[in-house]
Amino acid sequence: MSAGTVEVVAAVMMRDGKILIGQRKRGGRHPLKWEFPGGKVEMGEDPRAALARELREELNVDAVVGEELDFYEVDYQDGFSFQLHFYRVTEFWGELRNLDFEQIVWEKPARLPAYDFLDGDITFVSKVARWRPEAP
Repeated sequence: MSAGTVEVVAAVMMRDGKILIGQRKRGGRHPLKWEFPGGKVEMGEDPRAALARELREELNVDAVVGEELDFYEVDYQDGFSFQLHFYRVTEFWGELRNLDFEQIVWEKPARLPAYDFLDGDITFVSKVARWRPEAP
């Protein structure tokens, strides 16, 4: 990872064949765009530990972060670039609460392309939309 490149982690949390997605708040960066829960990895932090921390902060849950499902680099036109890691969350517990989003939704993988996702998530969303119901 080059200096200045941010590392970002995202959770693929599944329940009853649906994936949890969140909509960014109106007043923030990229307002009302959809994304997978997660966030930035702090300096020296393990990516899986970062994702577990983010899920506590955003959704009030403790999570077991499993395998990496996808990884790629994203470059925005404003010069911001980051490395994006998607991890399967194999289990989570606690009272799931929306602490950070405009709204959260459990959605079928095939329906995800209908949402207005962040540009960085679109490549992964197109892959997820082709998953069979028992996948990943």
